[in-house]
Amino acid sequence: MRLRHIVLGSVLLFGCPVAAYSQEPGKLTPLAANAPTDRPGKADDEKKFDEVIKPYVEKARNTYPDAREQFLRGLPARHVFFVTARLHDSTGHWEQVFIEVREIKDGTIKGLIANDIQTVSGYKMGDRHTLKESEILDWTISKPDGTEEGNFVGKFLDTYKPN
Repeated sequence: MRLRHIVLGSVLLFGCPVAAYSQEPGKLTPLAANAPTDRPGKADDEKKFDEVIKPYVEKARNTYPDAREQFLRGLPARHVFFVTARLHDSTGHWEQVFIEVREIKDGTIKGLIANDIQTVSGYKMGDRHTLKESEILDWTISKPDGTEEGNFVGKFLDTYKPN
């Protein structure tokens, strides 16, 4: 799956979450064996990076309501719903990560961090995380055949060449 994990602050960009857990509490759902692997990159300036990804974030946010409804209706077996969001720590570091969505209710998303954490402190893969729906930057539905829906920011970052 071509998800981009972004470690910002001393930033790395990755192509997909390391794992996703099963629907068991606290366990990530396994992804397809043929899901694409991570490819690191860098982005140090959060504001500048936001400008670069802005059109893709807008597309993700505009299409999120349909993806949200798919999740709430119930995804088929082995389909995994992720949102992309940022974590910040007290030292000013930031990292863009995937959250495997477990619940959406009253404008709030609850899930599990689905990446190895590279830069921000106080978080680790598999930690429970809660965020507001307004904080999402992207969404992805990973399918058992290795394909995906969404991931607009990630697909752009796969081809982005910073100046």
